[in-house]
Amino acid sequence: MAATREPQRVSAAEFIRGFANWRLQAARKPVVVTHHGKDAHVLISLDQYRRLDDDSGADPASANGLGASLTMLVESIRDGAIVIDRQWRILAVNPAASDMLERAASTLVGEELTIALPQLSGSLLFQHIMRLIDHRERFSGDVPAILRPRQWLRVDLVPLPVGGALLLRDVTERMDNAATSDTRQALATAIDADGGLGHARLSVRETIEAANDALTAMVGVDAAAIRRVRFSALLAVGRRAAFSEALESVFRSGEPARIASQIVTREGVALDVTLSIVEVRGAYASEGAVVLVTRVGSA
Repeated sequence: MAATREPQRVSAAEFIRGFANWRLQAARKPVVVTHHGKDAHVLISLDQYRRLDDDSGADPASANGLGASLTMLVESIRDGAIVIDRQWRILAVNPAASDMLERAASTLVGEELTIALPQLSGSLLFQHIMRLIDHRERFSGDVPAILRPRQWLRVDLVPLPVGGALLLRDVTERMDNAATSDTRQALATAIDADGGLGHARLSVRETIEAANDALTAMVGVDAAAIRRVRFSALLAVGRRAAFSEALESVFRSGEPARIASQIVTREGVALDVTLSIVEVRGAYASEGAVVLVTRVGSA
């Protein structure tokens, strides 16, 4: 803990005679000027005086500076931010929210929230905003069709002394991707339930990462036996080059490919099959491919 510096004391007569010296001393720590032995005046630096005068001892950096920084932060974030009072009137709108609502902030400030967003009335979010204002209750969740049909927003409700803030982020793409993923998973489950269609997940190096029961039964081995094996090794020797070329074309163009081929069982029997190849594309690069194997002429 830092020790408190004891101020220097000087009589009024000495202060007058050596003013230049005491002025320099005051730049380092306060100088108390006494009169008849009693403290009468204090000489401090201009910076210390300004700090006292600004806001009764509060550090300007923690008040005005912090407030301005927070305002700049809210203005620059990609999430839409709407601040409302306890009467649901809009007090502030950042540029991202203005873009979402497709209205200038100046036309929104002062307007009631339910007029600016008529879709709120009767929605589940409406009830959460009521609890935010009445009970300072927070909420976070994905909400559909508040601004426009088929749009999903991630909504965070944050209590504030004046009322509350709505933070809005468009997550439509994420929700659509999740729905697409669910559909693909359902399709894979349906293929497995059919029992007659084999499929394998390949790495970018063509090695098998996973295979369903229909494919392993077709080849006559268990899944562990073909994992990490190149898919072309399951094919008849004369059909391997065509498969490799088709797979390379899929990776190069991103377009699916479909070729006739033959897959060889453990007993050495060549089965006529059709191979459908589709790339698995990640966010930044190819993550491999899926091969669908269909018997030709099978009952």
